[in-house]
Order: sequence, then C-alpha cells, then structure tokens
Amino acid sequence: MKRKLIAAIGVAGMLVSIAACGSDDSDDKKAGADGFKGETLTLWAMDGSTPAGWTKDVKAAFEKKTGAKLKLEVQQWNGIQQKLTTALSEENPPDVFEIGNTQTAAYAKTGGLADLSDLKEGVGADWTESINKSSVVDGKQYAAPWFVLNRVVIYNKKVWADAGIKDTPKTRAEFLKDLKQIGSKTEAEPIYLPGQNWYHFVGLTIGEGAELVKKDGDKYVSNLTDPKVAKAMKTYKEFADLSKAPKNKDEATPQQAEVFAKGKTGAFIGMSWEAATAIKANPKIEKDIGYFTIPGATAAKPEGVFLGGSNFAVAATSKKQELAKEFLKIALNDKFEGALAKEGGVIPNKQALEAQLKGNPAAEAMAPATAGGGTTPLIPEWAAVENPPNPIKNYMTAVLNGKSNDDAAKQVEGELNKRLSQKQ
Repeated sequence: MKRKLIAAIGVAGMLVSIAACGSDDSDDKKAGADGFKGETLTLWAMDGSTPAGWTKDVKAAFEKKTGAKLKLEVQQWNGIQQKLTTALSEENPPDVFEIGNTQTAAYAKTGGLADLSDLKEGVGADWTESINKSSVVDGKQYAAPWFVLNRVVIYNKKVWADAGIKDTPKTRAEFLKDLKQIGSKTEAEPIYLPGQNWYHFVGLTIGEGAELVKKDGDKYVSNLTDPKVAKAMKTYKEFADLSKAPKNKDEATPQQAEVFAKGKTGAFIGMSWEAATAIKANPKIEKDIGYFTIPGATAAKPEGVFLGGSNFAVAATSKKQELAKEFLKIALNDKFEGALAKEGGVIPNKQALEAQLKGNPAAEAMAPATAGGGTTPLIPEWAAVENPPNPIKNYMTAVLNGKSNDDAAKQVEGELNKRLSQKQ
C-alpha cells in the first residue's frame, strides 16, 4: 500500500459517512443477486488508499452480489477538499467517497453526508470506540470508520545495543532513562524530536485527557492554559531537550527519517511509512530498524496518540443510496476489513481484527495505542487552525525556548481565537 495517504494524514486525518440500511421487503429483494443490474456505483478513493488485492476482491464481491458495476475513481490529495465540496453540491456527486476523520464534522454540518445510524447497528456494532468517535456528529452517525494509523517509536537497534540496552521500554520513565543512556554511552543523538512535531504533542494532550479548545458561550476559544495541556507540553519538552533538532521546525523540515537514516540517531517518533523513507535514503539501515509503541506513564496504558484515518461516506444527494449501503456492508465486513489490515498494514476499525497485523512489526507497534487514541477537536472551526503558520506550533517553540506555559499560550491566544471564529 502506498503511503501518500498516511503522509497526508499527518496534516489532516480522513473520514466519511455511509447510508443507513433499509429493511422493507422491496429493499431486501433489490439487494439480492442482480437486483441492481445495469447500475454503476461511483467510488472516490484517495491515491494510495486501496491496495490492489483488496480492491480486486471487494469489486468482485460487490458486482457478484448486486449485479451492478463499481467505478473506482482515484483522487489526488492536492485540492481534494475543494473538489469534493464542489462535487457534493452538484447533481451527480460520487456515491461513496473517502474523507478524513477530522473533516467529517464540517461536511456533516453542511448537509453533505447521509445519516448512517442504521448501518452502525449492523456491520458497525463493534467498531472501536476511539476510531468511530469522529464519525458521530450531534448524536448521529455520519461516517463509517475504515482504518486509522498512529505514530510509533522507530529506533536504531544497533545504537541501542551499543548503549547496552537489551529491551524496549514499557513506561515513559524507562524510555527517558534509555535515551539518556544512549546519550552517555554512545556518540549518537538519543532522539530526534523537532520542536514542532505537533501531532505527537496532540497525542500527549489526548493521553492527559486535555482539550485544546473550550466553549465560551456560543464560540470556541483557546484552552492552552489548561494545566493538563501544560503537563503534556512538559512531557514533550523532557524528550525534546535530549534532541539537537531545531525548536522552530517540524518533522518534515528536514525530513526526520532522512536524519535518522544517517545512523547516528537512537530513535524518532513518526509514522510507520517513514521507515521506508529512511531505507530509501540509506538501504544499509534497514537491518537496524525496529519499532515499539510509544510508552505511557504506566506499563498498562500506552502514550496517547493522534489517530489519523480514512472512512467511507455516502453523499446525501446520491440517487443510489441503497446500492451505496450494499457496497459499504461488503467493504466493511470482517473479511474485507481484515484483508485491508493485512495487506495495507493499517489499523482496522475493530479490535477483534487486529490479529491480521501479526508479522508486520510497525503495525503491531501501532495497535496497542489505538484504543486510547483520539483526534484534534472535532469541530468545523478547527480547519483554519492548522493553516500555516499554525499557532500551536508557535506555542510549542515558545515553551521549548524557555517561556512559561501560560506566557506561551497567551502569546498565540489572539491568533488562535481569531482562527476559531472564522466562518466555515
């Protein structure tokens, strides 16, 4: 599976909705073999999201069951939000489409997504709660979770061995201790953690049960002065202080995987696909790469992580609602959801299917943190916050440069509140 999808997830996660299942006799008859013969269902999926084997098998199962044809149209990330917004306002939108999980609320609020609450009761009865949370808007199911990914620790096994470390850490304290040991016993940089790897920071706030925004009357405002946010930032700083990475840059400037590829870094926190970037830069490092779940405060609970993922949605104005439901019931059933996890190395929407990740060390490292993961605030107003220059990144840099949490928070509060007040 290509990793263009996952890279974009680091910028904004993905999600969509699906149409509810009808249960009257006419619907049941039409859903049988050849019930939709002559019809074509249009599916928009993002470049890199649909592994070849999964696509072939789902298409065959769908066409065999319904008699309809499936038309897959692969979309590029660049400009997709505007393209989708335009398509949903026209007479013939894509019937089913992929959308980021953090974007669901915005599309649901504008009426673009079908209410799929009935589908949740069937195929989605045991969806993982943390994965499904962003699908629910105002108490209604406006999306069907497809898959998610999260960050893990990617480490250099040789560096750790040179430092005399024989096992991976199980707690945050052990992780810090190991990194300090690397710093004292080797010439390697213990961890590469730039000051603005802000999706990792979001994960830390999730682990603390913190919220980045709060409601003030009928609007949302900054919540960066919250002690829980401050605690998350303190944890971030403890690790960043062991790194030589720039405090005013993110993980893409320079690409942290390319820094790691030089073989002089103990670890970095990133997406699983970043290991391939490191290997491309230095093929010799492949044998030394390992993965482990980001350790939390206790061994019983991993660190909080940002869940970036994609779901399927049905356009509210699609004229093929029932056919769209049939596709979703097939694509999201345990057989094909498990196959997607196995072939694509992504976290499936049900914990029971995580066994399909066995043998994929990066995916196995992601899985344990999923249940305790979360997202950025699931409000339409959030979209403007992430536009550069992201005020939360500036807040992080200020703290790392010595400002108190409150002073750093107040420094960006005006800009953050301004963005949260922008009309969508």
